[in-house]
Amino acid sequence: MRNELKRRLKADEQLYGTWITLEAPMVSEMMSTLGFDYFVIDTEHAPLDIRTAQTLMQTMHPSSKTTPIVRVWWNDIVAIKRALDVGAYGVLVPWVNNKEEAELAVKATRYAPDGLRGCGPRRAAMFDPDYLKTADEEIAVIVQIETREAVANIEDICSVEGVDATYIGPADLSASHGHLGNMSHPDVQKAIDRVYDATKAAGLAAGIHQGSGSIIKKRMEKGYNLVTVGNDLIYMRMGVQNQFKELGIKK
Repeated sequence: MRNELKRRLKADEQLYGTWITLEAPMVSEMMSTLGFDYFVIDTEHAPLDIRTAQTLMQTMHPSSKTTPIVRVWWNDIVAIKRALDVGAYGVLVPWVNNKEEAELAVKATRYAPDGLRGCGPRRAAMFDPDYLKTADEEIAVIVQIETREAVANIEDICSVEGVDATYIGPADLSASHGHLGNMSHPDVQKAIDRVYDATKAAGLAAGIHQGSGSIIKKRMEKGYNLVTVGNDLIYMRMGVQNQFKELGIKK
């Protein structure tokens, strides 16, 4: 196994990705040809189960250089194990609030004696005879920061060996600060900046979820490594809206 995404994050490169939320294999197949650096296949909020996540990875075009990451539905050893066994190159783990939870996320991706991952890699090792020798070093672990508690503990979280990146979830972070839906509130922006600064100070990659086009550009300029620029559902809606506008159709 060789994870180019992880190598590029360690080199402090800026990468651009998208969320895959639709249970439609042709969507992931087509979008994997467009040049995204990573997909996050969302099994937390989107209606995707582990079988669908596997199918979406299987249908990615053979020539694609897009790295598939799965956002698991919880910081759960079984959820993480299953995502990796079907072929994910890394996991985005939601609701990581302290050092102990970050350690659990890492251990769930590692085989014994260093971790707790059960040995049954199935599709992940089907065409890779070196998978068991390389997986521990190659799997990317991205922890999602989305609560006041996580922000307060961010230095401890970033100190956990095996964490490759933090990823800010502004929506839940704003709710946790008492500003549901107001991600631009100064309290929320202060928390976002603290997470970014602590992450970079620890030598880790920093990621953040999407906003409007202007906000995304500001995040790119600031130096975020994982820049999510949208999701499949948003692109479909934008495509229709743009064509209606071009044709002068008012709806």
